[in-house]
Amino acid sequence: MTSRTGGPLLGCHVSAAGGVHRAFERGDAIGCTAIQVFTRNQRQWNVPPLGRAEIDRFHQASRQYPGVKVVLAHGSYLMNLAADPRDREEITRRSAETLLDELNRCSALGISYLIIHPGSHGGLGVHRGIENVLSCINAVMERFTGATTLLIETTSGQGTGIGYRFEHLRDIIQGVCGGMIGACMDTCHIFSAGYDIRNTRRFRRTLREFDRVLGLHQLKALHLNDSKGTLGSHVDRHMHIGRGEIGTLAFSLFMRDERFASMPKILETPKRLEGRDMDRENLELLRTLSGKG
Repeated sequence: MTSRTGGPLLGCHVSAAGGVHRAFERGDAIGCTAIQVFTRNQRQWNVPPLGRAEIDRFHQASRQYPGVKVVLAHGSYLMNLAADPRDREEITRRSAETLLDELNRCSALGISYLIIHPGSHGGLGVHRGIENVLSCINAVMERFTGATTLLIETTSGQGTGIGYRFEHLRDIIQGVCGGMIGACMDTCHIFSAGYDIRNTRRFRRTLREFDRVLGLHQLKALHLNDSKGTLGSHVDRHMHIGRGEIGTLAFSLFMRDERFASMPKILETPKRLEGRDMDRENLELLRTLSGKG
């Protein structure tokens, strides 16, 4: 295994079962220098508050496992910031409360980035959906006083989901009044949304398009996932690196691109395959593709 000193910020989403502090031990055990976690049960709206003891254990674990240099959080999948507040008032209210709670948890734990999906418009149309997202985020940001940056993730466009075009993220990011905000790019999602990255020419074209629409300075994190769905299929199904429709070249290009050298790169691929620990295998392959493995 490559030494983690001076290497890429690379890791995977790890379990926080038994307490979010346990994620450090699990990530360190497979050689992660960056990890992604849920700071709360992402299947429930009502969760107990983050206690002082849990916060202290998290900071202690951070010191105990210095090889894990960066922690990111992913927001609950229950949230739907794009829902129509007139017809789904309860969803809108709970989504806003959950977002604020997650931002406060991240701030208390010292987590720099919280990644969320913008949500589904449910038939309202993209424009109305983005208006709802902005109304919800701006209301939350008026109440949030911490230091965590909110990252809007690219999506595959499955169903009525928002975020499958770079323009959607641009409109959300530009429309947020105050607060720190940026973007997270998921390779599976952009590919299934129709952005081809399978060879050098197409990879460069897609990155130029992102830079033209949003600006690469808005990109703060990468999710490196292969795709079970084909180009433009809008199927959100992650696959192991090199075992999906994207192939290994795109991941080599991301790993070797100096613009992303200091950017955290997170795997969200399936954990097991035929009894094997695939996080280890996918991480080793990405290190090899970086030319530093």
